[in-house]
Amino acid sequence: MSDHPPAPVPVTLVVVNAGVSDPSSTRLLADRIAQRTIDALRTTGTTATVRSIDLGSLATDIAQGIVSGMLNPKVQSAMDLLAGADAVIAATPVYKAGISGLFKSFVDLIDNDLLIARPVVLAATGGSARHAMVVDEHLRPLFAFLRALPMPTSLYATPEDWGSTDLGNRVARAAQELSVLLRSGAGRQIADSNWGGYQHQFGGNATAAERSVEDVDFDTDLMRLATGGSAPVHRQEPRNDH
Repeated sequence: MSDHPPAPVPVTLVVVNAGVSDPSSTRLLADRIAQRTIDALRTTGTTATVRSIDLGSLATDIAQGIVSGMLNPKVQSAMDLLAGADAVIAATPVYKAGISGLFKSFVDLIDNDLLIARPVVLAATGGSARHAMVVDEHLRPLFAFLRALPMPTSLYATPEDWGSTDLGNRVARAAQELSVLLRSGAGRQIADSNWGGYQHQFGGNATAAERSVEDVDFDTDLMRLATGGSAPVHRQEPRNDH
Protein backbone atom coordinates (compact mmCIF):
# COMPACT_ATOMS: atom_id res chain seq x y z
CA MET A 1 0.00 0.00 0.00
CA SER A 2 1.51 3.35 -1.10
CA ASP A 3 2.18 6.05 1.49
CA HIS A 4 1.94 8.75 -1.17
CA PRO A 5 -1.32 10.76 -1.44
CA PRO A 6 -3.21 10.37 -4.71
CA ALA A 7 -2.25 12.80 -7.45
CA PRO A 8 -4.67 15.72 -7.94
CA VAL A 9 -7.25 15.08 -10.65
CA PRO A 10 -6.99 17.47 -13.66
CA VAL A 11 -9.98 19.78 -14.04
CA THR A 12 -11.71 21.48 -16.96
CA LEU A 13 -12.90 25.08 -16.79
CA VAL A 14 -15.44 26.29 -19.36
CA VAL A 15 -15.76 30.02 -20.05
CA VAL A 16 -19.14 31.24 -21.33
CA ASN A 17 -18.53 34.66 -22.85
CA ALA A 18 -21.43 36.80 -24.08
CA GLY A 19 -19.24 39.71 -25.17
CA VAL A 20 -19.64 40.52 -28.87
CA SER A 21 -17.15 43.34 -29.43
CA ASP A 22 -13.58 42.84 -30.64
CA PRO A 23 -11.67 43.23 -28.42
CA SER A 24 -14.20 42.33 -25.75
CA SER A 25 -13.83 43.57 -22.19
CA THR A 26 -16.19 40.76 -21.11
CA ARG A 27 -13.90 38.16 -22.65
CA LEU A 28 -10.90 39.90 -21.10
CA LEU A 29 -12.47 39.66 -17.63
CA ALA A 30 -13.40 36.00 -18.12
CA ASP A 31 -9.89 35.13 -19.32
CA ARG A 32 -8.39 36.95 -16.34
CA ILE A 33 -10.54 34.90 -13.94
CA ALA A 34 -9.61 31.69 -15.74
CA GLN A 35 -5.89 32.43 -15.57
CA ARG A 36 -5.97 33.30 -11.87
CA THR A 37 -7.87 30.07 -11.22
CA ILE A 38 -5.25 28.09 -13.16
CA ASP A 39 -2.54 29.77 -11.09
CA ALA A 40 -4.33 29.00 -7.82
CA LEU A 41 -4.81 25.35 -8.79
CA ARG A 42 -1.21 25.00 -9.96
CA THR A 43 0.11 25.85 -6.49
CA THR A 44 -1.58 22.66 -5.25
CA GLY A 45 -0.34 20.53 -8.13
CA THR A 46 -3.69 20.51 -9.95
CA THR A 47 -3.63 21.08 -13.70
CA ALA A 48 -6.51 22.82 -15.45
CA THR A 49 -7.67 23.02 -19.05
CA VAL A 50 -9.76 25.96 -20.25
CA ARG A 51 -12.40 25.70 -22.96
CA SER A 52 -14.35 28.71 -24.25
CA ILE A 53 -17.87 29.21 -25.58
CA ASP A 54 -18.11 32.57 -27.38
CA LEU A 55 -21.81 33.26 -27.76
CA GLY A 56 -21.36 36.02 -30.35
CA SER A 57 -20.46 33.48 -33.04
CA LEU A 58 -23.46 31.33 -32.03
CA ALA A 59 -26.08 34.11 -31.98
CA THR A 60 -28.01 32.88 -35.04
CA ASP A 61 -27.82 29.26 -33.91
CA ILE A 62 -29.07 30.16 -30.43
CA ALA A 63 -32.01 32.09 -31.91
CA GLN A 64 -32.90 29.11 -34.10
CA GLY A 65 -32.80 26.86 -31.05
CA ILE A 66 -35.14 29.15 -29.13
CA VAL A 67 -37.66 29.19 -32.00
CA SER A 68 -37.45 25.51 -33.00
CA GLY A 69 -36.76 23.93 -29.63
CA MET A 70 -33.99 21.91 -31.32
CA LEU A 71 -30.24 22.34 -30.88
CA ASN A 72 -28.14 22.39 -34.02
CA PRO A 73 -24.65 20.79 -33.94
CA LYS A 74 -22.89 24.05 -32.98
CA VAL A 75 -25.08 24.70 -29.95
CA GLN A 76 -25.04 21.00 -29.05
CA SER A 77 -21.22 21.12 -29.02
CA ALA A 78 -21.43 24.02 -26.57
CA MET A 79 -23.76 22.01 -24.35
CA ASP A 80 -21.36 19.07 -24.50
CA LEU A 81 -18.58 21.34 -23.29
CA LEU A 82 -20.73 22.43 -20.35
CA ALA A 83 -21.64 18.82 -19.57
CA GLY A 84 -17.94 17.97 -19.29
CA ALA A 85 -16.98 21.04 -17.26
CA ASP A 86 -15.79 20.78 -13.69
CA ALA A 87 -16.49 24.50 -13.28
CA VAL A 88 -17.92 27.38 -15.31
CA ILE A 89 -16.92 31.03 -15.62
CA ALA A 90 -20.00 32.92 -16.84
CA ALA A 91 -19.42 36.45 -18.13
CA THR A 92 -21.87 38.85 -19.76
CA PRO A 93 -22.00 42.52 -20.69
CA VAL A 94 -24.71 44.64 -19.09
CA TYR A 95 -27.17 46.27 -21.49
CA LYS A 96 -29.93 48.64 -20.33
CA ALA A 97 -29.49 47.69 -16.68
CA GLY A 98 -29.74 43.95 -17.38
CA ILE A 99 -27.73 40.99 -18.57
CA SER A 100 -27.22 40.40 -22.28
CA GLY A 101 -30.24 38.99 -24.11
CA LEU A 102 -27.85 36.70 -25.97
CA PHE A 103 -26.58 35.29 -22.69
CA LYS A 104 -30.10 34.75 -21.35
CA SER A 105 -31.21 33.07 -24.59
CA PHE A 106 -28.29 30.64 -24.37
CA VAL A 107 -29.12 29.83 -20.75
CA ASP A 108 -32.74 29.23 -21.78
CA LEU A 109 -31.46 26.33 -23.91
CA ILE A 110 -29.54 24.69 -21.06
CA ASP A 111 -31.15 21.62 -19.48
CA ASN A 112 -32.29 22.41 -15.97
CA ASP A 113 -30.15 19.57 -14.62
CA LEU A 114 -27.00 20.18 -16.69
CA LEU A 115 -25.22 22.33 -14.08
CA ILE A 116 -26.45 20.77 -10.85
CA ALA A 117 -23.89 21.49 -8.08
CA ARG A 118 -21.43 22.83 -10.68
CA PRO A 119 -19.17 25.62 -9.30
CA VAL A 120 -19.65 28.89 -11.20
CA VAL A 121 -17.93 32.26 -11.10
CA LEU A 122 -20.36 35.05 -12.03
CA ALA A 123 -18.98 38.08 -13.87
CA ALA A 124 -20.22 41.07 -15.85
CA THR A 125 -18.90 44.22 -17.46
CA GLY A 126 -20.64 47.56 -17.93
CA GLY A 127 -20.13 51.20 -18.62
CA SER A 128 -21.18 52.45 -15.20
CA ALA A 129 -20.69 51.37 -11.60
CA ARG A 130 -24.42 52.01 -11.08
CA HIS A 131 -25.15 48.56 -12.56
CA ALA A 132 -22.77 46.60 -10.34
CA MET A 133 -25.66 44.79 -8.63
CA VAL A 134 -26.80 43.24 -11.92
CA VAL A 135 -24.49 40.28 -11.24
CA ASP A 136 -26.14 39.41 -7.93
CA GLU A 137 -29.66 40.50 -8.87
CA HIS A 138 -29.81 38.81 -12.30
CA LEU A 139 -27.06 36.21 -12.68
CA ARG A 140 -27.10 34.73 -9.18
CA PRO A 141 -30.85 33.87 -9.17
CA LEU A 142 -30.50 32.47 -12.69
CA PHE A 143 -27.79 30.02 -11.69
CA ALA A 144 -29.57 29.26 -8.42
CA PHE A 145 -32.52 28.12 -10.54
CA LEU A 146 -30.13 25.82 -12.43
CA ARG A 147 -29.01 24.48 -9.01
CA ALA A 148 -25.40 25.45 -9.67
CA LEU A 149 -22.98 26.64 -6.97
CA PRO A 150 -22.12 30.31 -7.58
CA MET A 151 -18.98 31.52 -5.80
CA PRO A 152 -19.50 34.00 -2.92
CA THR A 153 -17.46 36.67 -4.73
CA SER A 154 -19.12 38.04 -7.88
CA LEU A 155 -17.24 40.27 -10.30
CA TYR A 156 -18.22 43.44 -12.12
CA ALA A 157 -15.86 45.68 -14.09
CA THR A 158 -16.27 49.14 -15.62
CA PRO A 159 -13.67 50.85 -17.83
CA GLU A 160 -12.29 52.64 -14.76
CA ASP A 161 -11.65 49.34 -12.95
CA TRP A 162 -9.09 47.85 -15.29
CA GLY A 163 -6.18 49.75 -13.84
CA SER A 164 -7.23 49.33 -10.21
CA THR A 165 -5.76 46.91 -7.72
CA ASP A 166 -9.24 46.32 -6.29
CA LEU A 167 -10.42 44.47 -9.40
CA GLY A 168 -7.31 42.30 -9.32
CA ASN A 169 -7.91 41.50 -5.66
CA ARG A 170 -11.52 40.53 -6.30
CA VAL A 171 -10.54 38.35 -9.26
CA ALA A 172 -7.94 36.62 -7.10
CA ARG A 173 -10.48 36.06 -4.34
CA ALA A 174 -13.06 34.53 -6.69
CA ALA A 175 -10.39 32.36 -8.29
CA GLN A 176 -9.22 31.10 -4.90
CA GLU A 177 -12.80 30.29 -3.88
CA LEU A 178 -13.26 28.31 -7.08
CA SER A 179 -9.94 26.53 -6.62
CA VAL A 180 -10.80 25.44 -3.07
CA LEU A 181 -14.22 24.13 -4.09
CA LEU A 182 -12.79 22.26 -7.07
CA ARG A 183 -10.07 20.62 -5.02
CA SER A 184 -12.56 19.58 -2.35
CA GLY A 185 -14.73 17.75 -4.86
CA ALA A 186 -17.77 18.95 -2.91
CA GLY A 187 -19.82 19.86 -5.96
CA ARG A 188 -19.44 16.45 -7.53
CA GLN A 189 -20.23 14.74 -4.22
CA ILE A 190 -23.38 16.83 -3.83
CA ALA A 191 -24.57 15.95 -7.33
CA ASP A 192 -23.72 12.25 -7.04
CA SER A 193 -25.29 11.73 -3.61
CA ASN A 194 -28.50 13.59 -4.44
CA TRP A 195 -28.94 12.82 -8.14
CA GLY A 196 -31.96 10.59 -7.65
CA GLY A 197 -33.76 13.30 -5.70
CA TYR A 198 -33.64 15.89 -8.50
CA GLN A 199 -36.04 16.23 -11.39
CA HIS A 200 -34.37 15.43 -14.71
CA GLN A 201 -35.03 15.90 -18.39
CA PHE A 202 -35.25 12.61 -20.29
CA GLY A 203 -32.70 12.54 -23.10
CA GLY A 204 -31.06 15.72 -21.80
CA ASN A 205 -27.46 16.85 -22.03
CA ALA A 206 -26.46 16.07 -18.45
CA THR A 207 -23.93 13.24 -18.28
CA ALA A 208 -26.20 11.12 -16.06
CA ALA A 209 -29.43 11.92 -17.92
CA GLU A 210 -31.80 9.06 -18.75
CA ARG A 211 -31.47 8.39 -22.47
CA SER A 212 -33.18 5.04 -22.96
CA VAL A 213 -35.98 2.99 -21.43
CA GLU A 214 -33.37 0.92 -19.59
CA ASP A 215 -32.35 4.03 -17.63
CA VAL A 216 -35.82 4.68 -16.22
CA ASP A 217 -36.71 3.46 -12.74
CA PHE A 218 -40.25 2.11 -13.13
CA ASP A 219 -40.43 1.05 -9.50
CA THR A 220 -41.32 4.49 -8.14
CA ASP A 221 -44.91 5.25 -7.10
CA LEU A 222 -45.26 7.86 -9.85
CA MET A 223 -43.96 5.59 -12.61
CA ARG A 224 -46.25 2.73 -11.50
CA LEU A 225 -49.23 5.07 -11.83
CA ALA A 226 -48.02 6.36 -15.21
CA THR A 227 -47.73 2.83 -16.59
CA GLY A 228 -51.22 1.79 -15.49
CA GLY A 229 -50.36 0.26 -12.15
CA SER A 230 -51.37 1.37 -8.70
CA ALA A 231 -49.39 3.01 -5.99
CA PRO A 232 -48.94 0.99 -2.82
CA VAL A 233 -51.31 1.77 0.01
CA HIS A 234 -49.46 3.07 3.03
CA ARG A 235 -51.39 1.79 6.04
CA GLN A 236 -51.28 3.84 9.19
CA GLU A 237 -50.30 1.89 12.27
CA PRO A 238 -53.03 1.87 14.98
CA ARG A 239 -52.29 4.13 17.86
CA ASN A 240 -52.06 2.77 21.37
CA ASP A 241 -53.41 5.47 23.69
CA HIS A 242 -53.13 3.34 26.81
